[in-house]
Amino acid sequence: MKLRHVVAAALSTTVLSSGLVSAQTVFTVSSWLPPTHTLSTVQKNWCDLLEKESTGRMKCNILPKGVVAAPGTFDAVRDGLADISYTVDGYTPGRFINTQVAEFPFLGDSAVPTSVAYQRIYSKYFAPLGEHRGVKVLGVFTHGPGIIFNSKKPVATAADAASLKFRIGGGNINELSKAMGWNTTLKAAPESFELMSTGVMDATFFPAESVDSFKLSMVKHATTFPGGLYNTSFVFMMNPGKYNALAPQDKAVVDKLSGEVAARMFGEGWDKVDAASRELQKTQGVARIMADKAFVKAVADKQDYLETKWAASAQVKGLKDPKAVLAEFRAEIAKVK
Repeated sequence: MKLRHVVAAALSTTVLSSGLVSAQTVFTVSSWLPPTHTLSTVQKNWCDLLEKESTGRMKCNILPKGVVAAPGTFDAVRDGLADISYTVDGYTPGRFINTQVAEFPFLGDSAVPTSVAYQRIYSKYFAPLGEHRGVKVLGVFTHGPGIIFNSKKPVATAADAASLKFRIGGGNINELSKAMGWNTTLKAAPESFELMSTGVMDATFFPAESVDSFKLSMVKHATTFPGGLYNTSFVFMMNPGKYNALAPQDKAVVDKLSGEVAARMFGEGWDKVDAASRELQKTQGVARIMADKAFVKAVADKQDYLETKWAASAQVKGLKDPKAVLAEFRAEIAKVK
């Protein structure tokens, strides 16, 4: 018996010293959207890439449902209820200011350029200011161009929109809607089906993808804008304690897959499902119209004031020359392919 123990101990020592056995880090991963939603699937793809790039030293345990509702996700990751997740900055109004730059109208017709350009601007200007303090930011990104969807009638003017009740997700579109005099209620995206199917709300602001993702079969009308009526700023994040506990080689893998890599993955995922949802909307009979010059100008006139207001708030938060940053962001979007 003693001999067996000695042999076993010797074998164990040999295996450990040879590096054949090493500790594995498992990340608890949360998503407040269904597993089939593009954000859930891209997050899983990122986790798969993490496991592959680390040769199995790191892997993800993806929970069957979110640890908290969407608005509480940032704090949940900060406090360690989940190790990895994402959220919408605008779900907690007033908390994040600089990130609103990614939510303005007319930025672009694809999620990839806006997401990658946003990541570049974020890394250069926003990350040093620490607005997302408390979490390890893995990436920032946007969805595709925002659209007016409703179940009632064509919306060709600002006055048409003013007669509807909108679900809204927060951020700049919330401020813009108030400035336009529209009737809005702040609710997270997963609540859209119940709100619209019961008639509590007539309309919602969403990218194309969401009609399919949230099964909004009651939607009959869509109004699109050149470059989108709005965008939404998302942050993809990790608990900092979990990141700081990693070995240097594993931190290097996380860093390699962060930033533009993550931003492009989320942007590509969103563009793919936006395109699929546009096809679905044809079979659903959704009537699409493009906002005319007068409607675009009405939005732009209100947005000019909001951008000035944002610039003042961002300056207080430490951002130097916010309007120049916004101009650089728009120029960067044009560069990204």
